[in-house]
Amino acid sequence: MSDINATAPVPTLGRIVHYTLSEDDAARINKRRDDAVETAHRNKLNPEATGKQVHIGNRVNAGEVYPMVIVRVWGTTPTSSVNGQVLLDGNDTLWVTSVSVGDGERRFQWPARA
Repeated sequence: MSDINATAPVPTLGRIVHYTLSEDDAARINKRRDDAVETAHRNKLNPEATGKQVHIGNRVNAGEVYPMVIVRVWGTTPTSSVNGQVLLDGNDTLWVTSVSVGDGERRFQWPARA
């Protein structure tokens, strides 16, 4: 886990951080996308005509990093857990809950300053 010090940012609503997918996250995303494509082909679904969303996007793997918008913060310290919407490479998102700052899967990190 990353060292948290007094100068570490405090997570706040609307901030964009980097989220690392876990094995479970990747499996859920890929299954949802595979199921949507299979259903669309089987039913000859036209999402534009029906208003239904078909989850489409590139396959994901555990350990990949995606931007996440913080939508809820559980505390007021640099180590506070957050809920967020992970912006995937496709037309869908992944909602994650109670995510902590740190290194590794199912954690978020602050982006490096450019």
